[in-house]
Parts: sequence; structure tokens; C-alpha cells
Amino acid sequence: MHIGCTTGGVRARRFAALLLTGLALAGAVSASRAAELVLAAARTALSLPIQVADAQGLFVAEGVAVRVTECIGGQRCLRQLFDGAAALATASDLPVMFNSFGRDDYAVVATFVTAANDLKLIARRSAGISAAALLEGKRVGTVKGSSAHYFLDAFLLFNNIDPQAVKIVALAPEAMAGALERREVDALAVWEPDGWLAVRAVGPDAIVLPSPRIYTESFNLVASRRVLAEREDDVVRVLRALARAQRFIAERPRDAQAVLMQRLGLDQAFVDWVWNDLDYRLGLNQSLITTLEAEARWALREGHVPAGQRVPNYLRYVEPGPLRRALPDNATILR
Repeated sequence: MHIGCTTGGVRARRFAALLLTGLALAGAVSASRAAELVLAAARTALSLPIQVADAQGLFVAEGVAVRVTECIGGQRCLRQLFDGAAALATASDLPVMFNSFGRDDYAVVATFVTAANDLKLIARRSAGISAAALLEGKRVGTVKGSSAHYFLDAFLLFNNIDPQAVKIVALAPEAMAGALERREVDALAVWEPDGWLAVRAVGPDAIVLPSPRIYTESFNLVASRRVLAEREDDVVRVLRALARAQRFIAERPRDAQAVLMQRLGLDQAFVDWVWNDLDYRLGLNQSLITTLEAEARWALREGHVPAGQRVPNYLRYVEPGPLRRALPDNATILR
């Protein structure tokens, strides 16, 4: 009897030890998942620093676990942030501006690329469009409330065309090229890679209308205020990884281009189409505030946001602290 009790006690202790080990492992996995930062990145060449940092293990090298998820367009990436599915997101200045009229629980922590030619006006010659002046009365597809929509208005006004003189057709980003190919629209105001896809789909019938540098788009890393409050050190590590990725792009452009082609599933012809238009540089400058204010005035004037509101104070929508810790000389914004 004594022996049986002893054996049972040993078994009980072994079971308890195994149970504790299992709980410890489960806790470690849970902690690992909790430590992971989800970064919602737009499927575009503008996201290349993030793509390179992910592919080259630079986030890991900086001591932060980052899981990159893809989305199409800054509005959708920010939606993941607002829904709690992501801690960080990419967005151009327009989605940052539009969301500022309804919430203030997010902030730009860095601009990591600017582009003066990422947005394009692409038309069909068969629709009778060979110059900007011939857009009057035509159907122009774009993503409403996006950087492409703002670019379209600026393009029309620069060419002395009343925006009311064209019929704007609201399209989802992934529907752009197909709509032009099927002649559902006569032209597109579109970002890359959808501009390239539209030109390739339409072939010789496509024309890219010349565009002066009327709008330089900024592409930004946005964080939720909760993440900034709870995990600023990790945001700093993410920024340091992006700085390393940008050095990689500058020093090893062919290798960076290979990453871009693999991530987007496109070829060297697309890379050659966009490469010289992208300025990969990590910073946070006063020009972002000026741009956001101009866009907000446009949104109010054109009725894209409810009437009676005022231009927000955009200093509340930037947080230079993490970038100043990561790269002290790159955050020149005034606060």
C-alpha cells in the first residue's frame, strides 16, 4: 500500500510538472503574439522600405517582431489600424487628412517616401482624349477621398477645367484598369501600380497626359495613439529598421528592385516605369503640415466633409518623438 501511494505521488508530481511546462509554453507563445506588431502596408512600390525590412530581417535585427499585412490603398490600411487589427499602417497624406475630421486617436510618426509622379491621369485615345483640355464632359474614374481624387481636382484646375465639367466615377482601386479597358470610363486618375496595369491593359489606346508637379504625395507611417503610449520603444525600433532598409535601397538598388518585383508580382518593366519617381527618405517635415492644411481647405470647399467644420490643428496628428529618438536629425517638424 505504501509503495502504491508513492508511485501515485510520483505520477501526480510528473503530471503537475508537465502541466506547468505546458502552461509556461502557452504563456510564452501568448506573450510572443502579444509582442508582435502588425503593420498594414499598402501594396505599392511606395511601401518598398517596409518590404525590404521584412525580406532582409531588419525588423528582427532591431529587436522587434513585425508582421506585415497587405492592403490596397491608405484608407483600407488605416481601417485596419482603427479596427485594432494593426498597430501601424501606411497612408498618404489624403487619408490622414480625411480621418482627422472624425477622430484623433492616431498620428504620423514618419514620412518614408515622397513621389511627384506616382499619381497619373491616363486616358483612352479612342474616347477622343489627346490633351487635358479634352477631358471636359468625359467620365473619369478615381478612388473618391483618396490622393488620386485630390490630384484629379488639382490637375483639372491647373488646366483651367472646372471639376464639375467632368463626370467623376467612383471606383475601387482594384477595378481601375478593368474599367478603362472595358470602356466604362474614358480616363483614370490613378496611383501605381494600377496606372501601369491600366496602360498595359489598354495598350496603344492608352495615353498618359502630361502633368506638371502640382502635387507631391507623401507616404507615411501612422501609429495608433494607444501603441505610441504603450510601445514607443518598439516604434523606434521599427523606424531604425526602415532607416536601414532605405540605406539598402540606395546601396543595392538591383537587390531592392528584386524584392519589389517579388512582392508585387510584377516585372522589371514596371520597376523601370516608377523607379526614378520615388524618393525614399525617412523624415518628418513642416511641409506635411502645410499639405494637410491645404487638403483640408479643399475638402471643406468642395463639400467632401460635412459643412461647418474647421481645419484641424495638424500638429496634433504628428508625433515626432519616436523619429527624434531613432534619427535625431531627421525630424525637423516644429512643435
